[in-house]
Amino acid sequence: MTQISTEDKSFKRSILIVTAFASFFASFLFSAIVLALPAIGNEFNADAIEMGWILNSFSLSTGIFLLIFGRLGDIVGRKRIFFLGILMTTLSISVIVISWNIIMVIILRIIQGLANAMIFSTLMAIVTAAFEPGERGRALGLNLTSTYLGLSLGPVLGGLLTQYLGWRSIFLFIIPFNIITLILIKKKIKVEWADSSGAKFDLTGSLVYGLALFGFMYGFPILPSAMGWICLAGGLLFGLLFVFIEQRADNPIFEFQLIFKNRLFAFSSLASIIIYTSIGTTGFFTSLYLQYLKGLDATTTGLIMISQPLGTALLSTVAGKISDRKSPAIIASIGMVIVSLGLFLFCLINENTHMAYLVALLAIIGLGFGLFSSPNTNAIMSSVEKKYLGIASGTLGTMRTIGQMLSMGIAMMLFSLHIGREIISPSTFPALITAIRTGFLVFAILCTLGIFASLARDRNFSRYFAPRR
Repeated sequence: MTQISTEDKSFKRSILIVTAFASFFASFLFSAIVLALPAIGNEFNADAIEMGWILNSFSLSTGIFLLIFGRLGDIVGRKRIFFLGILMTTLSISVIVISWNIIMVIILRIIQGLANAMIFSTLMAIVTAAFEPGERGRALGLNLTSTYLGLSLGPVLGGLLTQYLGWRSIFLFIIPFNIITLILIKKKIKVEWADSSGAKFDLTGSLVYGLALFGFMYGFPILPSAMGWICLAGGLLFGLLFVFIEQRADNPIFEFQLIFKNRLFAFSSLASIIIYTSIGTTGFFTSLYLQYLKGLDATTTGLIMISQPLGTALLSTVAGKISDRKSPAIIASIGMVIVSLGLFLFCLINENTHMAYLVALLAIIGLGFGLFSSPNTNAIMSSVEKKYLGIASGTLGTMRTIGQMLSMGIAMMLFSLHIGREIISPSTFPALITAIRTGFLVFAILCTLGIFASLARDRNFSRYFAPRR
């Protein structure tokens, strides 16, 4: 294995450039596709549930494979998995532009989700391995800033591309930049990380884990149907079997000691899944609200939606740097308080809500999440030994993806209850706004509860509630 000192500034700069580049364009694609949903739905005559599955299928695939590829990266090399993820993304988006029905789009989104898992299960582990603890928070913050810059530009450029060149142009736009990223990896990153090299991969545990997560993530969005309950029950049974298998495996894909004995890791992961569940459908709800209820085009919608990820990008690096010196629990918890406030205020929107109010609320949520994301990531990645960095990175991505999936599941369940399988039209607009407002209320309450999980990671948690003498 090639050895390069982490003190080499040129090497560290190359790591930041490559990972930030990958983060930016993966995030850009994720946010841009939200703006294209109405256009895709119109072309293929898809209903609200099918449009939701364009996002859900991606999240489902990503969630199932994040932890698996995180562990594989520890064994066969994180750079190798990272590179293959970007390559697979490039190939799949090259094919999706010739899709002729909604089923083909969803299938290709599943493949893109698998590739996304390969990228994000290793990306944070690579950055963590390359930077020392005193500079790690800043490096992770810069990487997250590039992520949210991608999320910021996605709605704007995605809206422009969709409006003037069609939704397929979003995918065509990404291809040359992914090719550049692949070249940069080959030329600039000469080191490989495989801290568990030679270990046996836990195939049985991986299969059971995949089945458990599939049961939960597929079943939840289709509740309260009988199939939904069957899938959830199956997911629970496979989940219990997974815990049993991993406790006895010599080389498990997930080390449960990280949950049982590492307070910082456990509560940081819990806070992560809660906040991603709370804000996972903010863009989805806002896009549908602006384009259907307000009658705005995709470009204008994108310009309005940019305020949320832009707010996150502005604070991510600063918050990450602060978390190198101060308690990540306090910084992240303040962020969750701000996000909760924004979600509660979103419950007040109606057909006549002023645009300035929406922009302000999106900015509030973005700023709050900016305070949360970098400190929380730093806490998770710094709480484990190097041999578990792939597992930690995979866990971080899994918590994010499961949160987004649960968020979409709640949204789709609300749509199913209020709208059903009808095409969104003026006759269903009252039901649409009711579903959106109900969703924001559920997420606001959940995020408020998550504040306590965020604070609980701090061993001095009790003093915040102890009466003063």
